[in-house]
Formats: sequence, C-alpha cells, structure tokens
Amino acid sequence: MTAETLHHVGFGDGTPILMVHGFTIDHRLLLPLEAAFTGRAGWRRLYVDLPAHGRSPRLRGPATADAVAAELMTFIGEAVGSEPFAIAGISFGGQLARHVVAELGEQVIGMCLLAPAIRPAGRRDLPLRQVLARDDELLASLDPDDRATFADVALWQTTEGWVAFRDHVLPGLRAHHRGDAEDLATALMLSVTPETRFTTHDGPHLLVTGRQDHLVGWRDQQALLEHYPRMTYAVLDGAGHNVHLDRPGTVHALFGDWLDAVSAR
Repeated sequence: MTAETLHHVGFGDGTPILMVHGFTIDHRLLLPLEAAFTGRAGWRRLYVDLPAHGRSPRLRGPATADAVAAELMTFIGEAVGSEPFAIAGISFGGQLARHVVAELGEQVIGMCLLAPAIRPAGRRDLPLRQVLARDDELLASLDPDDRATFADVALWQTTEGWVAFRDHVLPGLRAHHRGDAEDLATALMLSVTPETRFTTHDGPHLLVTGRQDHLVGWRDQQALLEHYPRMTYAVLDGAGHNVHLDRPGTVHALFGDWLDAVSAR
C-alpha cells in the first residue's frame, strides 16, 4: 500500500492538522469539529480513512494496530513531509496519535485526544452503562439493525442524538471491512505503549473524555498527564464515547482554545 491510496478529505491551507478516526468508523466521525475552524484561518485539515475503513483499501498483511500505525506514518510522510503539524485522534485514533508523537517528537506541535483508548478491553476502569434520555417512539421507527447499533453506544437516544449518529457514525460502520475488523479487534493495542518511548512532550495538548463513556472510560486516561505537562484534561458529564457529538458546544470551545494555543507557539 502506498500513502496515495489512503483516502482522505482536505480543507483549507496552512499548518497541517491530521484528524484520525476510531475503530470501524471513518473520517466522517470527526467532521463536526470543522465548526471550530470557523474564523480560524491557517489550518490545512486532513481527515484520513484508516486502512480497511471508509474508502481506504485493506492492508496487504494481517490487520494489527502496529500495521495500521505504520501505514499512517507512511501517509504522514507523503501528505505532510517534514512540516510541523498537529494531530487529533478519537478512541483507537487517539492511540495512533500518541504513536505519531512517539515517532516524530517535536515535529508534532500539538495533540488532541478525544476519548482515547488507553488499556485493552477487559482491563479498563469503566463506569456503568447509562442512558440519559430515551425516545421509545423514535427507536421503534428505526431499522432494527440501526436501532441495535445506536442503542448499544448512544447516551442520548433522542432525535438529536440519532441525527448525529446517523450522519457521522453510521456511514463508517457500514463502510468498514468486516473481516479485517475482526482481526484488528484481537490486536487493537500497539505492541509498545507510546509513552514508554519518551519522557515528556511539551507541546500544547488537549484530552477530553466523557464521564459516561462505558467503552474506554475516563479514569485510565489520567495516567497520560505526567507525560504531557502542557495537557488540558476535561471529563465532561453528559457525554459518552462520542464525546464531541454528545457535548458539541463544549468540545468545540475546548478544541478551539487548543488550536489557538498551538497557533501561538
């Protein structure tokens, strides 16, 4: 696979910022963050589809976190080169963003993590599953498969919650390669934890988690703070795993403040 075959969508000009989605989703999950770039010129946004996700082709070999990370590094080399750049990642994409920092060091001028995966499934400190609002009439109107998928993850099972899920989560769930996802699910964590490869990284960083995130939690992520001394950490009530969809206004404000801090370097 060459970097040119990784599908990506780009907007704007200026300092590159790479946007990395999570497991079995695609680049559309992070498109709502475009709202934070309104009035903030000078950013070239690159929303990438990881291998076997969205419109990107499959890996040639086994699907593992290490293999996906290697392809992402190849993409960065082609799309960004030696330019300083920022990176944002959600869930599995947050783990990959940390890998990029470990690989490239000070070339990464800032990192944003949204609900990043820190520990393997089965070793995570997770809150109890909650649903804060449920519209039974809406749920009954949905396709059974869509309803099951939505109800499994959504904190707000309302019309607003469904529209966000339908537009930004469901397309990727429908587009990813099922076989590769099954393989990747068994090797979803990097073989080497990124922060064991360096002591600290001093760029402006942002970490946002959801207090009701029953998939990756919010407690394990606190261990990252010692490695990123300029990291802002926010745990948001009323937010599950898709924290930027559940609390868009707050996340956009935090993300915009982080962009301004990176620009000021």
